[in-house]
Amino acid sequence: MGDVLVRAAGLCRQFGYGPGAVIAVAHASFEIRRRDRIALTGPSGSGKTSLLHLIAALDQPSGGIIEWPALGRPEHLRPGPVAVAFQGPSLLPPLTVAENVALPVLLAGGTEAEAAAAADPLIERLGLSDVASKLPEEISGGQAQRAGMARALTGEPQLILADEPTGQLDRSSALQLIDVLLQQAEATKAALVVATHDASVAERLPQRWTIAERILNTGAACTF
Repeated sequence: MGDVLVRAAGLCRQFGYGPGAVIAVAHASFEIRRRDRIALTGPSGSGKTSLLHLIAALDQPSGGIIEWPALGRPEHLRPGPVAVAFQGPSLLPPLTVAENVALPVLLAGGTEAEAAAAADPLIERLGLSDVASKLPEEISGGQAQRAGMARALTGEPQLILADEPTGQLDRSSALQLIDVLLQQAEATKAALVVATHDASVAERLPQRWTIAERILNTGAACTF
C-alpha cells in the first residue's frame, strides 16, 4: 500500500456544459507506484496536460475519485512530494535562474546553503551555469525549460510530472535533459510521468499510457 502514490477511479474532467462541453479526461482509472516510469502520449489537445494537473492536484476533477495514499492530502503535495515541470513559462520573473531553481528547498523550510547545495549540481548538469545569475527575461525558451526542470528536481520529490519537457529543446539538449531526469528519479526512487509527443522520449520509459482525442458534445460523459 505504501508504494501506491496516486490512485484514480473513473476520473473525469469536463470543461463547459451542454452541447459545447469538452471532456479533457474521460473515466480514467489507474495507479502510480513508487519508481514507475510512465510515458503519457497522445495527440496535441488530447488532455495530457489536464491529466497531469489532476494528478498534481492543480485542478479538481468533474467526476470520479483521485487520492494520494502514500503522499498525503492534496494541499500538502507541493512543494514537497509532487513536483511539476510545466510546458509553458513558469519561472518567477523577479528571481534569477539560480534563485528559481533553489526555491523548492527554501519553501520547504531549508536554509539558503541547503537550497544552493541542492540546486547547484542540477544547474551544472543541465547546462545552465552560464545563465544562473540571469533573470528569466534574459534567457532563451529552451534555457527556461531546462531551468523549470531543474527546479522540479531540486526538492527531491517522490513524484515527478513533466509536461512536454523537451518541446523547446534541440536534440542534444533534449537527450541530456531526459538523461538527467531519469538519473535523478532513480537516485531518489521517485515515480516519473512524462507527457510527450516525441517518440524518442517515450521509448526511454518502460510504461506507456495513451490518450485518445478529446471528446466533444457528450454532456453525460462526466458525473457531477
